[in-house]
Amino acid sequence: MGALCESFAPMTTTMTSLEGNSQWLDGGAMFGNVPRAMWEKWVDVDAASRIRLACRALLVEHDGKRVLCETGIGAFFEPKLAERFGVAEKEHVLLKSLAALGLTDSSIDVVVLSHLHFDHAGGLLPPYAEIAAGRQDLLFPKALYLVGKEAHARAKHPHVRDRASFVPGLVEKLEASGRLRIVEGATCPDVLPDRLSFRYSHGHTPGQMHAVFRGGERTVMFCGDLIPGTPWVHAPITMGYDRYPEMLIDEKLALYATAVKEHWLLFFTHDTQTAASGVAQDEKGKFVPIDRLPAMARLPL
Repeated sequence: MGALCESFAPMTTTMTSLEGNSQWLDGGAMFGNVPRAMWEKWVDVDAASRIRLACRALLVEHDGKRVLCETGIGAFFEPKLAERFGVAEKEHVLLKSLAALGLTDSSIDVVVLSHLHFDHAGGLLPPYAEIAAGRQDLLFPKALYLVGKEAHARAKHPHVRDRASFVPGLVEKLEASGRLRIVEGATCPDVLPDRLSFRYSHGHTPGQMHAVFRGGERTVMFCGDLIPGTPWVHAPITMGYDRYPEMLIDEKLALYATAVKEHWLLFFTHDTQTAASGVAQDEKGKFVPIDRLPAMARLPL
């Protein structure tokens, strides 16, 4: 991995947003204790009270080396579960997005996983049709898989409340790959030591690991489920899926203390309209998204 670290330089590092499979989930669950009369003004709602969610990945490239933040939900679910969890497409959309860039899953050198819930890590698995035909391996066969220590432990020993959020057998596949790197602390010394650091949050799930990329042009943070999209930038808005909503709000406020001052770009995995935005306080003190980017195509870091 020494060559990977040495090859990254700020002037030629770029970022691209990659669409993965989309998902339809209950709007009430996604907005916690916010009344529907409020949240239905922010997003489109179908007849079953569901809202559409993206499962977007972030690709960071430099000199032919590629780091992918998350893999989305993928298409691994059997048909009944795919219907239950609202997965819209049968094909593995992230692979299609990579192909549009002339890449495959074998082109990726590092996969950074904020946590191992199925809508963030399910894309490590092949599509269901291939699994049903007997395929057992993980995708991204040349990549290191980076997972935070607490997130890894939670996936191995989930609480009954979130057990269904994890893919059975995925942790064992990661461990058996020989390419799993358990991350502790703010850096992974042999992966982008001058560009990549990590923040952690615990309100959504223990040890959620947020990749922070710093370059010559900007700083970008992969928000994961700390801030799923622009409606959740407003500090009091949390999900029903969050472990400790009050803690999560405090974590957002701590992030904003730096992100607003330093003009960070926040990358959203679940927002169907906005891949990334800045954040600012309005005249009433409310935190709001600014300078929204619907997509990023090799945007300089």
